[in-house]
Amino acid sequence: MILFPNCKINLGLDIIERRSDGYHNISSVMAPVAWTDILEIVPSASGKTTLTVTGNAIACEPEKNLVMKAVNLLSLEADIPPVDIFLRKVIPDGAGLGGGSADASFTLIGLNRMFSLGFSDDQLAEIAAGIGADCPFFIYNNVCEVSGIGTTITPLPCDPLAGLWIAIVKPAEGVSTREAYAGVTPHIPARLPAEIVMSAPPSRWESEGLKNDFEATVATSRPAIARAISTIRQMGALYTSMSGSGAAVYGLFDSADNLSARLEAAFPGHDIFVGKASPGSVD
Repeated sequence: MILFPNCKINLGLDIIERRSDGYHNISSVMAPVAWTDILEIVPSASGKTTLTVTGNAIACEPEKNLVMKAVNLLSLEADIPPVDIFLRKVIPDGAGLGGGSADASFTLIGLNRMFSLGFSDDQLAEIAAGIGADCPFFIYNNVCEVSGIGTTITPLPCDPLAGLWIAIVKPAEGVSTREAYAGVTPHIPARLPAEIVMSAPPSRWESEGLKNDFEATVATSRPAIARAISTIRQMGALYTSMSGSGAAVYGLFDSADNLSARLEAAFPGHDIFVGKASPGSVD
């Protein structure tokens, strides 16, 4: 079985409060983007489950990868025969795009289908929440409001990105989630991201108050991120923001005309993606 785990972007990200358990309650809108890894799951050749990772280098040993955590958690709920998993990393690491979370969630989806385990999406999302905060989103993989620690998922009634194009640039230097959270002060915003994106066009989101709370401090300490935000905005983006805790920066555009060439000229050697902002089903 071959699957294509996709990344996500955050349309706004407010850090609401720090919880007693050390986590933070947030409010954001997440949207899937068709920049994908490649995940293959086949019956084991050795009688034990293995993971082989190729492509972009990631700072994680295979046995500690979230994919293996997904296998182990699902194995507590169902009898899963040993498998060999091959993961080709394309989505950049340390980007705030949720690539690792997507890989884990698609592993749950793939195993559920491969062995006809019968788990519903809601059941898989509950298992995914034990892997990481972003993981439940990728089970549903539609534009959703996310709240709580990121595991409370509410689908939006329509797609605010329909008809638009997206450009993503990942500066070379990554950003750790721990570092990003250290620079923010939790607060309750006047309007939550979902309200803004559903009530105004993207060209007005910034003036309506849509923002990523991580962006101010992370971009200040990372000139490459600040430059990406400024350059993409100058290219005519309707809305520009850092995704998640960074370091990836995206822009939303009416048209993709010459966009790839302009980005490659402005950001040589960077990871770049250009595609439809509303890709439909990406699994």
